[in-house]
Amino acid sequence: HFIDTLYFVLTLLEVILAGRDCLVAGDSCSSDETCSPRLRTLRQCVAGNGSMKLGPGARSQCANAVSALLSSPLHGCQCKRGMKKEKNCLSIYWSLNLVESYPYETVQRNYDYVRLASITADSDVGMTTVNRCLDAAKACNVDDLCQKLRTEYVSVCIKPTAKSGLCNLPKCNKALRKFFDRVPADYTHELLFCPCTDTACAERRRQTIVPSCSYESAAKPNCLTQMRICKADYVCRSRLAQFQYDCAPSEVSASGCQQGNYGACLLAYTGLIGITITPNYVDNSTSNVAPWCSCATSGSQRGECDEFLGYFTNNICLRKCHKTVPINGYSISVQTYACKCRINVTVISTSII
Repeated sequence: HFIDTLYFVLTLLEVILAGRDCLVAGDSCSSDETCSPRLRTLRQCVAGNGSMKLGPGARSQCANAVSALLSSPLHGCQCKRGMKKEKNCLSIYWSLNLVESYPYETVQRNYDYVRLASITADSDVGMTTVNRCLDAAKACNVDDLCQKLRTEYVSVCIKPTAKSGLCNLPKCNKALRKFFDRVPADYTHELLFCPCTDTACAERRRQTIVPSCSYESAAKPNCLTQMRICKADYVCRSRLAQFQYDCAPSEVSASGCQQGNYGACLLAYTGLIGITITPNYVDNSTSNVAPWCSCATSGSQRGECDEFLGYFTNNICLRKCHKTVPINGYSISVQTYACKCRINVTVISTSII
C-alpha cells in the first residue's frame, strides 16, 4: 500500500509541476480573451519598445499588465533546464519576474548523493595510485549516451574553422550544454569533480571542458562586462540566477550554504558551463575555480565586480560542495533539477579516455 500511495503522490506532483510550466501557462493565457492582451502588452514592455507602441501611458499600462497577470496561470510558472524552447519559456518567466529569482523547476528524485560526495571529497587517503578522473572517463565510455555525447562535444570543440583556424565557440557551447542536459549527473559530476592528488590528474580534470575553446581567450575581459552580456540572454541570465540562489553562501549555516543543498549547488554550477561566464579550474595545482574574467579595470565598480567574482573564488558553500564527505554510507534524497548541464574533456587523439 505504501508503494501505491507513493506512486500516486509522485504522479500528482508531476501534474502540479506540469501546470507551472511557463510555456503551458503562456498557451493557456494566449487562448483567454482577458489574459491574452495583457500578456501581449507585457511582452512589449519587456522588449523595451513599450513607450513607442503603447503611447504616453506606457509605464502605467506595463504596471497594470504585470499586476493583472500575477493572478493568472502565469504567476509562479517555471521552466525546465534543457527543455525544448527553453529560451521561449524563460522569456515568459522573466516577463513576470523582474528581480533575480530561481527560474528552473526542481523535482524530488532519488539521487546517489553519497556516491557523489565520495567522488568530490578532497581526501588523499588511498588515492596515491588511483586516478579518479581517468576512472570517470572510463565509466563514461561504457555508457552509450555519455560516450556518444562526450565524443560529440569534444569533436566540435577541438575542430578549427576553415576561415579563422579557431574553434567554433557557439557550436562548442551548444554541444556542451547538450551533454549536461542529457547525461545523468552521476557521470558528469564524476568527470568534473573527480579528486586529484597530482598535477597530471588535476590537468586532466581542468581539460574536461576543452578550455582552449570553451573557457580561455587571448585576454581576460572585465567580469562586469561578461555579467551584463550574460544577463541580456535569457538562458545565461537564468542559469546565473539559479547558481546564485542554490550556491548562496552562509557563514552561520553548518553546511556553508543558505539553501543547505550541496546536490543542487553542484548542478547549478555545472549549468554555467557553456555560457558567457563558464567557470573552470584556474590551474592544475588547486581546486580553485573562476570564470575567465578579471576585475582589474572595474574602476568605481570594483566592489560590485569583486562580489560577482567572489561567488566563485571565495564562496564557502561552493568550496564545501567540492569537499563533501559521505554520510554513514547511506544515499539520501535531495532536490535536483529536472535537467542536467554540460561539460568538456581533454583529447590527445581520436580516442577520448
